[in-house]
Amino acid sequence: MKGKILVVEDDLYLMEGIRDILELAGYEVITAGSGQKGLDLLYEIDTPPDIIVSDIMMPVMDGYQFLNAVRSEPHWIDIPFIFLTAKGERADENLGKELGADDYVTKPFGPDDLLVAVSAKLRRHRQIRQKHDQQVLNIKKNIMTILYHEFNTPLTYMVAYSDMLKQQPGDLTADMLRQYLSGVDSGATRLRYLVENFILLVELETGEAEESYVLHQRVISDYGDLTRTLLEEYREVLSANGQTLHAEIDPATPPIVGYPEYLQKALRCLLDNAIKFGTEGNQIVLCIDIDESHNYIQFKVSDTGRGIPEHEIDYIFEPFYQINREHYEDQGSGAGLTIVKRIAQLHGGEVLVSSIPGEGSTFTLLFPRQEDLE
Repeated sequence: MKGKILVVEDDLYLMEGIRDILELAGYEVITAGSGQKGLDLLYEIDTPPDIIVSDIMMPVMDGYQFLNAVRSEPHWIDIPFIFLTAKGERADENLGKELGADDYVTKPFGPDDLLVAVSAKLRRHRQIRQKHDQQVLNIKKNIMTILYHEFNTPLTYMVAYSDMLKQQPGDLTADMLRQYLSGVDSGATRLRYLVENFILLVELETGEAEESYVLHQRVISDYGDLTRTLLEEYREVLSANGQTLHAEIDPATPPIVGYPEYLQKALRCLLDNAIKFGTEGNQIVLCIDIDESHNYIQFKVSDTGRGIPEHEIDYIFEPFYQINREHYEDQGSGAGLTIVKRIAQLHGGEVLVSSIPGEGSTFTLLFPRQEDLE
């Protein structure tokens, strides 16, 4: 079979004629006598049709209403849709195209007119689907490569240090024992971070995080406590990498309404990025104040690191996107900036970035001030 076609037509004789034309051409055909029956049939069948051919002027539910109902269902949204019309009026065509119709066949039509329209739309749809499937496959391969690398590295640390602990327990000095246990702890910490990031990303992408946000949102005004926590968290890693972190808070900064845990997570992701892409001497500044419009509270994380190539800035917030992966292997899973963007959107804000390669980057989280949410 060339494909399955749903024909929706209230004229029984015309519907049977269309069925004969399409079946003789090798298509599987299912039929419905009205828009409502066509919609009911779509809900009943297990596999949706490859294309829909529908009349416009029908009782109860006309073709436009039927098309609108079809396009409102995510799993039918890409099914090619051809209208049969006796009107041929430009206004009607424009309305159909606005609703998502792919083509028109004007009555009366010959078998070739219908078959050419159906064949062309099916061919184009399959080409688009094949391209989409290939893109999905490439994304999956990319994710699997990233997962393998990111999970394998800390696991290797943990297994190696654990083996040393098991093989020579009696010969270890206190310093060696601390070193090996530190290696195991470092690997476990990195694994936990990766797992937490992936879980949060799934929650943000599926909408589950919105429930947590609604449940835990509150007024956030103690920005000093927030920054003190982060400064203490990153003190050791900054020292080990020869980098510095400085916080600047405008005391007049108004409060925001948000989920403190999500705000901290977004800032951690930005700080992790700044450290990861920084070298020795990198100076990181976390600045919290009100923006020029006085409508948003801005959380700025600036660094003097590598910067981001201009042609990559449009892609850095996409899930698992990695900058210059071939040159910078140890850069994480690529989920962090997506998490930052989703958290900003969840709070009714956005995230902006400016960067100069070789000089550094500035990421700005914009959250609406409290009174703007009331």
